[in-house]
Amino acid sequence: MINLLKKWLGWVWMLLGPLSIYYLAKTAAAEIARHPVTDTKIQWAVFILVALPIAAGLVIFGWYAWKEEYNK
Repeated sequence: MINLLKKWLGWVWMLLGPLSIYYLAKTAAAEIARHPVTDTKIQWAVFILVALPIAAGLVIFGWYAWKEEYNK
């Protein structure tokens, strides 16, 4: 039962990575449009650059969970 849960949660993690980057970029675009100064652009660029490897890690973690690599 728990292995099936881990497997299906793999899809959740794989979807959560790209969705989080999408919403972060959407929020960044809105904030930059609201305050188009250099400080705001740098701040959101750093946020996105930090979040990209985290999102990629979520996708990789989800892939391994879906492929049941953690059962071995």
